[in-house]
Amino acid sequence: MADARTQVLGRVRAALAGTAPDPEPVPAPAGARPGDVVAHFAERVADYRATVVRCAPADVGAAVAGALPAGARVVVPPGLPEEIRAALADPLVDDGLSAAELDRVDAVVTACRLAIAETGTIVLDHRPDQGRRVLTLVPDRHVCIVRADQVVADVPEAVGSLDPTRALTWISGPSATSDIELDRVEGVHGPRHLHVVVVEGAEPR
Repeated sequence: MADARTQVLGRVRAALAGTAPDPEPVPAPAGARPGDVVAHFAERVADYRATVVRCAPADVGAAVAGALPAGARVVVPPGLPEEIRAALADPLVDDGLSAAELDRVDAVVTACRLAIAETGTIVLDHRPDQGRRVLTLVPDRHVCIVRADQVVADVPEAVGSLDPTRALTWISGPSATSDIELDRVEGVHGPRHLHVVVVEGAEPR
């Protein structure tokens, strides 16, 4: 006797027999795409309890420094631009730090690959300006820099822009989960604080 999984899949295959997939993408309905994707992203990611700051390129360093508590020990990936590093007080550059060493720092500052307006999601593909995945999971505060030209409208547009061979981390707000009583607990699986610096008017890299 077939198990339930086999039965379900058999019914799906039977229902699809003789049909041909439609290779054409389904266009979004009129009005579904936000007019200002950057403002939409800022609103959505703030809904997830992230702190959002919008600034000009000349103010990025100050905005990043302002997102860090006084005296915070900060780690950065090796490819973070020098103009941002220069705004930090003695940042620690990750050269393969252990999880225990990362647990002793207060915050991490990274760039990102892109951001999605519709879902308020930031995607990292762990290039040198973003660092290893563990770098953005262990420290309690993540300050992430998003250029306005990196914001796309929705998930299909994001997926079409990403390299499927790279490891990806998708972030929608600080780490949070709920227990059986639905009490929200933050910081269990990642940073408790997400601070997003949106840079408007920057030259694409």
